[in-house]
Amino acid sequence: MDIKNYRPRIIDAKIESLLDAFGAVCIEGPKWCGKTWTAIRHSNSQVFLGDPSGGFQNRQLAQINPELVLTGEYPHLVDEWQEAPSLWDAVRYKVDSLAQKGLFILTGSATPNHKGVLHSGTGRIARISMSPMSLYESGDSNGKVSLMDLFNGAQQDTLTGNVNLMHLINLTIRGGWPAAIGVPDNVAFELPKSYIDAVVQDDVWRIDGVKRDKRKMNLLLRSLARNESTTATNKKLKNDIKDIDNQDVDIDTIAEYLNVFERLFILNNQLPFSPDIRSSVRVKQSEKRHFADPSLACAVLGVSSSMLMNDLQTYGLLFESLCERDLKIYAQALGGQLFHYQDYNSFEIDAVVQLSDGRWGAFEIKLGMNQVDEAAKKLLRICESAKNKQGTAPTLLGVICGMSNASYKRPDGVYVLPITALKN
Repeated sequence: MDIKNYRPRIIDAKIESLLDAFGAVCIEGPKWCGKTWTAIRHSNSQVFLGDPSGGFQNRQLAQINPELVLTGEYPHLVDEWQEAPSLWDAVRYKVDSLAQKGLFILTGSATPNHKGVLHSGTGRIARISMSPMSLYESGDSNGKVSLMDLFNGAQQDTLTGNVNLMHLINLTIRGGWPAAIGVPDNVAFELPKSYIDAVVQDDVWRIDGVKRDKRKMNLLLRSLARNESTTATNKKLKNDIKDIDNQDVDIDTIAEYLNVFERLFILNNQLPFSPDIRSSVRVKQSEKRHFADPSLACAVLGVSSSMLMNDLQTYGLLFESLCERDLKIYAQALGGQLFHYQDYNSFEIDAVVQLSDGRWGAFEIKLGMNQVDEAAKKLLRICESAKNKQGTAPTLLGVICGMSNASYKRPDGVYVLPITALKN
């Protein structure tokens, strides 16, 4: 497979470091996000279980005798390993036997049932999550603003260039799929649309061979899209389907289907955060719901760029999802995590990035500059609240904007950060 046009990914450096520390690395994430090309770049030999040659010969060999597909120059790539789940234990055993680092790279676009997988692989196989491209990776952010520099107080005020709202909407509809980069705006929606069709028509059945109600799956996907960037509970999704689609889906069915979507990596929710690491907020508050890419929500809703231009309230939620997709990628590159904040008084902060050293930053996400002042007040309030509760105060406060042409630090200490200028 020729990867001469490979576009570097932020995750590349992390994969290299994990290969130095573990016998094998498993790259997980949604289909078409670039896992295979990235894995090829870091491997010296490959086997593709999805290759249809010889009646899917590679897959059959893996099921009959896993050792046969684990032969090759290290690091050896096994693409879509979940097609033969017994490979997981075979890789773990090989790593134990050879006692070497960087032997295998596995890629997976679905999590198989635990049946057939005997060992977790802890200490032998490192898992890493891969997302579709951020704006910086796709070349749609100029990278003049570094998240790391912001945390270290080294980011300088800078002009970042004008932003066209229609262009920003088109980037959201297109998504971060490598195959969609450079595709004309008027057809860019076709790839995420076909992705959703493939999930419902084929992927959900292939994950465990269980036939599920496609109509109910579509109803749930539409409800998830309507509740993108919200903390809607399963009960809220059920009521939403009843109220808007005039259909009833059992709460247990919703839970089952959500689990399947998560195993296919098409959902990418944000966990709740508290500056007090012992706080119950981390475990009692709801996750914020997201598709793996905002383009999937656009595809499910069937919205066009002109429709979103005339409904900026809806686009505001999709823009928030776009920004949080990118923040998660940038945070992961710094060894951090992305959260959202919501306390028991319903006070919310859109995004929180916490680094491995405990420092954290709070971010509000706003499409227009006219919303910055109010967003800054919210951020200052959470900073003061953390101090009063003797918790750890945030190192960084920022408003991520869509329509700003400059990145700068306000007199109150809050940064204004254009998403089209941000990088890790």
